[in-house]
Amino acid sequence: MLEKMMNTRSLCIGAAIAGLYAALTLLLAPISYGNLQCRVSEALTLLPVVFPEAIPGLTVGCLIANLIGSSTPWDIVFGTLATLLAALLTWATRHTRWTRLRLPILSAVWPVAVNALIVGTVLSLTLHLPLLMTMLEVGVGEAAALCLGLLLFPAMERVERLPFMH
Repeated sequence: MLEKMMNTRSLCIGAAIAGLYAALTLLLAPISYGNLQCRVSEALTLLPVVFPEAIPGLTVGCLIANLIGSSTPWDIVFGTLATLLAALLTWATRHTRWTRLRLPILSAVWPVAVNALIVGTVLSLTLHLPLLMTMLEVGVGEAAALCLGLLLFPAMERVERLPFMH
């Protein structure tokens, strides 16, 4: 997989995803940060199902967005690591789909679970909020973004099948 991601095409796809993630997060900053957050850019976390290049792209995009918009170093470090872990788990479970609907349901669970646990814990500790409530708030916002990603998934699959994408 690493060899496949080290060519010009793959680097460009990863860079485009990083830029899109960071731009969407920063453009929608009022709803992208804090314990009550819904990062619309998290809809892109399903991309590793189709494009493994999305793994470094999402990670770098999250790092950029957190460096510019986050208020604590803990969120910068652990939020970015949460995105990396979620992207890796999403990629690892890419072949598990609901056959009839062609939706990556199991893959969509990882970003919600990982961000709820890691980002929820970091925000709880740094903002001095109740842990379970903060995890739930982050998880609900993440699930909302992933619903958008699931709606966009059929289009993602079609793009992957285009001749110039190979």
